[in-house]
Amino acid sequence: MLPAANRLRTSGDFARTVRHGRRSGNSLLVVYFLEDNEHSEADLCTKVGFIVGKKVGNSVVRHTLSRKLRHLVRNMLAGIKPGIVVVRANPDAATASSPELHTALTRALSHTHAWSEESR
Repeated sequence: MLPAANRLRTSGDFARTVRHGRRSGNSLLVVYFLEDNEHSEADLCTKVGFIVGKKVGNSVVRHTLSRKLRHLVRNMLAGIKPGIVVVRANPDAATASSPELHTALTRALSHTHAWSEESR
């Protein structure tokens, strides 16, 4: 589970990030990153949301994949810059192992410049 402060909840934030954020993708995932310039320095944190559509698989497959992705992102939160991250799963992600998902997520985050300088 992600901490409550790090969960992306509103559809407006999802839409704004997908439309205006930096995007990087591969066969497994597409990651969108939007830096958060609206809040003060004290309020800055990373908010993360996931999009796992019906093309990925049935509900069991989608929820299993969502849990894997949440677990991976939770361990990476300290290295992600403050802002909004949306992770969209492609259908190939349903059969990918956790190490493959980790590699795909790491590459996509680095291509969107979401990594903070301290984590490199």
